[in-house]
Amino acid sequence: MRLLVLGGSWFVGRVLVAEAVQRGHDVTVFNRGASPAHLPSAVRHVRGDRELIDDVRALARCGPWDVVVDVAGSVPAVVRRSVEILADVAQRCVFVSTISAYRDWPHAPVDEDSALWDGDPDFDPGTRRWDPDAYGPLKVGCEIASRDAFGPERLLVLRPHVVLGPHEYVGRLPWWLTRMRRGGPVLAPAPDRGIQPVDVRDLTGFLLDQAEWRGTGVFNVAPPATRATYGDMLRSCIEVTADVAERSARLVWVDECWLVEQGVTQWTELPLWRSAAAPWGMNADRARRAGLRCRPLAETVADTWTWLCEGGRPVTHERFAEHGIAPEREASLIARWLAEHPRQSDGASEPAPSRTPG
Repeated sequence: MRLLVLGGSWFVGRVLVAEAVQRGHDVTVFNRGASPAHLPSAVRHVRGDRELIDDVRALARCGPWDVVVDVAGSVPAVVRRSVEILADVAQRCVFVSTISAYRDWPHAPVDEDSALWDGDPDFDPGTRRWDPDAYGPLKVGCEIASRDAFGPERLLVLRPHVVLGPHEYVGRLPWWLTRMRRGGPVLAPAPDRGIQPVDVRDLTGFLLDQAEWRGTGVFNVAPPATRATYGDMLRSCIEVTADVAERSARLVWVDECWLVEQGVTQWTELPLWRSAAAPWGMNADRARRAGLRCRPLAETVADTWTWLCEGGRPVTHERFAEHGIAPEREASLIARWLAEHPRQSDGASEPAPSRTPG
């Protein structure tokens, strides 16, 4: 299969390219080359900027391809211009979208038929800075642009939940691993909440399977929410870092509503924690029926730690600095919680009594 990957240097794209080469596919990567490529020698690397129409036209002359995979598109107008050109030299398109495309997430469970944000395929926000409030609607606009160019019979859209694993650049799991290595009392919420991040290797494996099988349509991509909990993830982080930890890490389970009252920034100060009704309410049954298989979360944690220990470094990205709570603030919150709940010690291993978040 001749495969064109738009992106390919970071995280999902990087893992996708490596797996595609391992499967024996003929892979072309198109990007600006601004980040270290780390591309296998068998990959054809075409440098260019998809925001420049002449660069996209030059890329098209390198075709044709069986499939074009867009792992990086986030500006609808830019995606529209590129897919309109590439639709003539690629038989099919795969667009990697996001759970943020759903209007009601994280406040209600979602499946592929849930309502989406309104999206405009011609919209350009005029900035390339990360905006979490605009991300979902922008991705929907990109989906529409891809569908307009290729038609539903030639388009596969994947909407993954949070993606973790080696090469993660956002910094969620790397922050927790680094925090557990530092040890001591650790501010820990929501031990029993089901959690369903998808391993990057499972996402890219499913993508390639569907590309090989000529799959079309829309698939949510996530493991079942009942497979692992937030507490399982944190305990796995402690386990894999124990041999090199500066001191033993001890989880201090804190009520979610109390954290909200203290103004703890959800999703970032304590990465992957959110007190909404359904932050981990993605139904991915359709993908599982189509062959999606997800490895245990503990394996993702362990392999990410191995990658970090072997010198792996996330690429520089503005979102990395958002994640993690300052040590002084964490210590202050733990002290305040224990003062208000004197029967708990800072070595508490049992969950705190929980109220239903509002």
